[in-house]
Amino acid sequence: MFLIEKIKNSFFPFYKSKKIKKIFYILNSENKNQAMFVGGCVRKHLLKEKIDDIDIATSLTPNEISKKFQNSNIQVKETGVDHGTLTLIFEGQKFEITTLRKDILTDGRHAKIEFTENWTEDSKRRDFTINAIYLDQKGKIFDPQLGLEDLKNKRVKFIGDPNQRIKEDFLRILRFIRFSIQYQSFEISEEVKKAIKVNLNGIIKLSKERVLSELEKIIKLRNFYDLFKNEFILEIFKLIFPEFKHLSRIKKLKKLYKFNDVKPEKDIIFASMLLDSSNNHEYFFHKYKVSNQLKSNINLFSKVLKETKSYEEFFTKNLKKNIFFYGKDNMKKIFIIFNLVSKKNFNSNRIKTLSQINKSVTPKMPITGNDLFKYGFKSGKKMGQALKKIEKKWIENNFVINDSDIKALIKKLT
Repeated sequence: MFLIEKIKNSFFPFYKSKKIKKIFYILNSENKNQAMFVGGCVRKHLLKEKIDDIDIATSLTPNEISKKFQNSNIQVKETGVDHGTLTLIFEGQKFEITTLRKDILTDGRHAKIEFTENWTEDSKRRDFTINAIYLDQKGKIFDPQLGLEDLKNKRVKFIGDPNQRIKEDFLRILRFIRFSIQYQSFEISEEVKKAIKVNLNGIIKLSKERVLSELEKIIKLRNFYDLFKNEFILEIFKLIFPEFKHLSRIKKLKKLYKFNDVKPEKDIIFASMLLDSSNNHEYFFHKYKVSNQLKSNINLFSKVLKETKSYEEFFTKNLKKNIFFYGKDNMKKIFIIFNLVSKKNFNSNRIKTLSQINKSVTPKMPITGNDLFKYGFKSGKKMGQALKKIEKKWIENNFVINDSDIKALIKKLT
């Protein structure tokens, strides 16, 4: 997959797509230098990685941007207009566009900004040098903070004074952790360490939504387990998230990632770090106001872990039955969590179990309400009771039931 992305980036760079060409044609209709790409899309393009989000910086004001697109088929949404940010929606794809700006006053959470036409001024207010590389519509680089060299050497480096950058937005501590893990940038200066420690309490001032969003980006990193390669990064992460009582379990991710069909999602990672015999995960839910879907998934995993007596019973003896009750996708997740939580190593027998889950077909009840009409049943409570009895017998009989069994059960109910 990585090789395919490299080839695609080389021959078909993202900035040559028809959608982007049209957007830039409109933005630069009067001046050829009014817009450039910046941030993650530039970083990923240079590293030949898959690009998902596209950020555009422009010297145009939000009002000027809106006017330029008013007679086009590109929709403009005011998603953060107070900070100069609009979202362009073109044929279902979103492009975030932000006016060049400089910070006038910041408190670690919010910033009072002023629009500017100076690209270098805009670059100075960004967090890291690798996020201040600009790319024009023809693929030409503008690199006022020398981030290209840092990106080549996988260095995560604050722009200017680290203490000042962090004070502008305390979330930058978490972003520093994320990029340090992602690029394995673990040569951290004493100046940066001091700035992070001095401002660590600022994390408390941030909205829980912003913290959770950044945390989810961290745990989604395929090399999240590299967190353990640097004592300072590990220490800071633990101080920010003391709820992760079982953080060491993620060391096993490296082994699990060897299997192509193992793709731990955020609910799996959160569950492995949180779950035990206590209600630790419920406190985490309350603190960060996680989604109902995430709550539901982790509660299910907690229930299964508490009720499961042994690996063999759940994944061997009752595998088919559990696939029916929990579904194939959930069973894969439960299997991964069980192996992350378990003190035993992930061995060849467990690989076979994973293969069995993947090859399995969820059993489907052979009898429906329509089948019961011929026995004189009518839609309603009695039919529902009959179906439950038949399903129970079907499950007990290893998902096999014959006509005589059905007739015997129906006879008792009529």
